[in-house]
Amino acid sequence: MALDRDQVLRSAAALLTRKSTATMDEVAKAAGISRATLHRHFAGRDALVRALEALGIEECEAAVDRARLDEGPASEAVRRLVREIQSAAGLLAFLYGESQLWEGERQNDGWLRLDTRIGAVFQRGQQAGEFRIDLTPVWLTEALYGLIASCAWATLDGRVAGRDFPTMVAELLLGGAVRREES
Repeated sequence: MALDRDQVLRSAAALLTRKSTATMDEVAKAAGISRATLHRHFAGRDALVRALEALGIEECEAAVDRARLDEGPASEAVRRLVREIQSAAGLLAFLYGESQLWEGERQNDGWLRLDTRIGAVFQRGQQAGEFRIDLTPVWLTEALYGLIASCAWATLDGRVAGRDFPTMVAELLLGGAVRREES
């Protein structure tokens, strides 16, 4: 029987989003394979995390595509993005906390692609007068990632209902980003 690598990664992602300190033995058990089989495909935790990173980037890029960030008002594009990215939020929360992904020269270019695409919607919103100009698109993008991770953790912990995720993330971010008329 051939190993379904995607299924193993998704099992690992599901476990690690709930328990980021899970051992490779626990990951193997969750995937229904032996530790030796897991080790043949992922030489260690770092290799597994790197594979999960690639999966996370792939899922985020697909969510960005589905969100059609170039269409309509920027605030609506952000709301669509949050709805589309929700299914990957737990994986993103796990990856967000994995410091080795952000150190040194091994950082994946996929994150830069995502940052650029998401940052562009904030810049478009600023140019249209929708968003505050004193908050940079880079900061708004980072704030979005932080809110996605925080809400994912709260959802996984049962403190926030999954159905509330899109509203809680988008409206908190947009409530702080929206440009207000000066009095």
